[in-house]
Parts: sequence; structure tokens; C-alpha cells
Amino acid sequence: MPVRANPYETLCPGQKSGTVIVCDHASNEVPSEVGNGSLGLPPEEMRRHIAYDIGAAGVAAGLSRLLGAPAFLSKFSRLVIDANRDESDPTLIMQISDGTIIPANRNLTRSERERRLASYHRPYHDGLESLLSEIADPVLVSVHSFAPRLKGFKIRPWHVGVLFGRDDRVAKPLVELLKLEKGICVGVNQPYSGQLPGDTLNRHAAQKGRRHVLLEIRSDEIATEEGQEKWAERFAPLIQRATR
Repeated sequence: MPVRANPYETLCPGQKSGTVIVCDHASNEVPSEVGNGSLGLPPEEMRRHIAYDIGAAGVAAGLSRLLGAPAFLSKFSRLVIDANRDESDPTLIMQISDGTIIPANRNLTRSERERRLASYHRPYHDGLESLLSEIADPVLVSVHSFAPRLKGFKIRPWHVGVLFGRDDRVAKPLVELLKLEKGICVGVNQPYSGQLPGDTLNRHAAQKGRRHVLLEIRSDEIATEEGQEKWAERFAPLIQRATR
């Protein structure tokens, strides 16, 4: 399906709770002018984690509602261009992801790369910064999901990962609160490092002294609406306590 005119969507934009929920990989949509609207991939590939973060948008929407906080969601697939990467990052536009070749991204021209930056990546970040600038001392909470297992790798044991860089003002108390929850395996800066230069949290929070945290939830936990609501309800009070 073609991407909407705006490369992002804001839920509850008038809310000023102090917390801003962001979901960089909310959508698997591909604009019609990019790879004929499919990137050369069949629909089943676009439903995989390589195209978006499964369930993350639903959790972000639930947190927005429960916290009375604005949520900022991407409206284009990470395979079009990755909103959570710096412009100089070599993984900004992936040619292969978890064993799948992305036909429309092979032999990408410089002009097409620039067009995607100008049409999607830069407007996305400009929009997020504009939203953050309207709120005094905002706390940025980024919501992602991760695959239980990548091809050729071991099963990932964590139910949720809490990611952060050098600023652990939100992450540290949140980790401690999560460890008190029964039946949850918590990863600290797992399954990825929270220190990626130029990513969304680094760009909009760490570099500007804003409090922040990134939540990575295993996608099989939030593949359904029921799972998304469950985790939003679990996280909402913990985020409130961790950000006080």
C-alpha cells in the first residue's frame, strides 16, 4: 500500500504529560514511488520483522493512551530507509536483512538515496524534534520489538530489553522495577547496545541532555492486540514511577 503523504503520525498531539513515546519502526508501508511499492519483495517478506517492528506500534499507542502522552510513529518501512539510523550509517538502507535480499535497494543510486532522505528520513526527524521542543523537559521513551531468533543464531532469552547510553536516569530505575515483576527475563542493553551514534535517542535525547530509554520487547510477546495491550498496561505504571 502507498505510504501516506506525511511520513509520520502523531497520536494525542495535544497532550503535554512530559513523556513522548516514539516508534521508529511502526510501519511496513512502502511508498508507491519506491520499488513499485513493494521493494521487489513478496507480501510475506514485508510481514516479517525485517520490514518493521512487529507489535511495537500497538504498544506505543497503548502507552500513549494510558500515560496521556503524545506518540510519534513512522509511516514507512525500515527497508525504505531506517528512521533509527544516522544518515552516515551503512545500514541506513539495507540491501540484505536476516538472509533476505532487498531487490530495490541493490545498486541504489546516489540520487535515489538522497530522495529517500529528503522525503522520509529528514521530515521524520524534523517532526519529532518539533514535537519535543513544545514540551518542557521531555522524557523520550522509544518502543521497539526484536525477533526471538535470527537465522543462524541462538534463541534470545529476554522478554524485554532496556537500552540506554551513558544516561541511565530512566533506565536504571526501570530495570530495577522490571526485575520485581514475576516471570520476566530482562536484558540490560540487550539484545542490542543502547549506544548507537546518530540513532533517534542519541540525536534527540542524549545529545540534548533529555532523559530517555529504549524498550525492546520480544515480538512473539506482542504479535497480537491482546499482547500489545498487556505489555502497555504493564509498562505504563513502571514508566510513570521511573520518570518521577
